[in-house]
Amino acid sequence: MIMPRLTRRSLLKGAGSAAFLTDGRNAACAQSASNWPTKPIRFVVNFGTAGATDSAARTYAERLARLLGQPVVVENKGGASGAIGAEAVVKSAPDGYTFLVTPGLPMVTLPHLRKLAFDPLKDLMPVASIVEGLVLLATNTTVPGNTLQEFVAYAKANPGKLAWGTTGVGTYSHFVYEAFKYYAGVDILHVPYRSAGESMADLLANVVQMVSDPAMMQHVLAGKAKLHAVLASARRPDFADVPMLKEVYPEIDFTAWFGIFAPAGTPVAILERLSSAINEVGAMSDVNTLLFGLALAPTTSSPESTRRLLEGDYVRFGRLIKQFDIRAE
Repeated sequence: MIMPRLTRRSLLKGAGSAAFLTDGRNAACAQSASNWPTKPIRFVVNFGTAGATDSAARTYAERLARLLGQPVVVENKGGASGAIGAEAVVKSAPDGYTFLVTPGLPMVTLPHLRKLAFDPLKDLMPVASIVEGLVLLATNTTVPGNTLQEFVAYAKANPGKLAWGTTGVGTYSHFVYEAFKYYAGVDILHVPYRSAGESMADLLANVVQMVSDPAMMQHVLAGKAKLHAVLASARRPDFADVPMLKEVYPEIDFTAWFGIFAPAGTPVAILERLSSAINEVGAMSDVNTLLFGLALAPTTSSPESTRRLLEGDYVRFGRLIKQFDIRAE
């Protein structure tokens, strides 16, 4: 077979054609992003209803729909400590119409705990961190002790008699449980649930006696649960006498953040536009007021800053998993 002769002219012509095609794809992508969105957007929450993640997703979805001019539908896909919902988004088309709303922690702990069908750090693209949660350590009202110290004293005097409900292995509530158990020196049973709603229902029914979740605030305010400590950077003004957990146990100083992610390959221009809209929602005064009542606080971020946050937590919590010998159940 006679090979065609390669000349400088033919090479330049080919390079020009390739550049034309690349520019064409980039232009098409940019045009797609400029017109986005043209249909409803789907927010997949990888935990059940009534928890902090679900509350944050619905708060933002309602207002983003007004800003973007398209409905933002929230769909709950709980299970496997957040892996089921995350995998559903990974498998979705990267067209800017399906996003994952999740606590940041499962995305950095699950790869250390079990074999996944996806890599959260490679198969998902950060859009924004939307809120930080004030994690509440609360007990059923029948549990003796009105302060953290009194509760710890009771737990030490009754080893194995108390149960702590979490939202699953590798979640914030699970890490708080493990750290509290380790540093307070108490023997409390771990009971993992699919969602915060399930664990809170069982706390109110005294099936479990302790829960750590921002969504507990509604029950604390209603007098249905006792608040002993908060996991935060500052005390909450309306509970000024309730200590931060790190004031008692300095080693327990986690940041509970929640973010939005897209399937890998989603146009960057769409991510940036959505991130900008999210920051706009977070600056709304009514959003701040509403989230405060849910023990949440909006954050300002970008895809790049969220990526840095994610990668930093991947290293940090990987070490904690080894320290506490946390294993998938």
